[in-house]
Amino acid sequence: MLVDRALVEQAQHGDRDAYEALARASARRLYLTAHRIVRDVDRAEDAVQQTLVAMWRELPSLRDPDRFEAWTYRLVVRFCLEESRRARRTGVREIRIEETEPARPDAFAAADLRDQLDRALAALSPQHRTVVVLHHYAGLPLAEIAEILDVPYGTVGSRLHHATRALRAAIEAHERVGISEGQPA
Repeated sequence: MLVDRALVEQAQHGDRDAYEALARASARRLYLTAHRIVRDVDRAEDAVQQTLVAMWRELPSLRDPDRFEAWTYRLVVRFCLEESRRARRTGVREIRIEETEPARPDAFAAADLRDQLDRALAALSPQHRTVVVLHHYAGLPLAEIAEILDVPYGTVGSRLHHATRALRAAIEAHERVGISEGQPA
């Protein structure tokens, strides 16, 4: 998403219409990122709402309007990690309800792979999941992710490497279990 620099500057000076245009243009991207990190609709919505409020409050302090998108990623990640910590403290657990509708064979295979990946992502720490989401789903380069997370470039690379290995191992383990149980992999 390319944001109009003039729109950002107008919002920085208190133009509510400009802010609303920025918020509308960013909301879906922020929600998709938040949902992939926190893996819960309500917590993702909370993180996005907190992000939108923080955008309004902190926008005047944004030094480079051209960095607006990266700055909004930094905000949403911050609130997602807070939501994840809050969920761990309160012991909130996600309960998945399986679909009961029969699926076509091809749709079933695709759904099974998505389910495997979903379970593997759930097993990652929030920090590792955040790097995977920002790199593979949002398409951000590692240098920008390092800036967003305020960690060294090497840390981002290391987290992505370990997360990828963990994802691969989880999917391979699921496939081995399927084969040992006599199910096609």
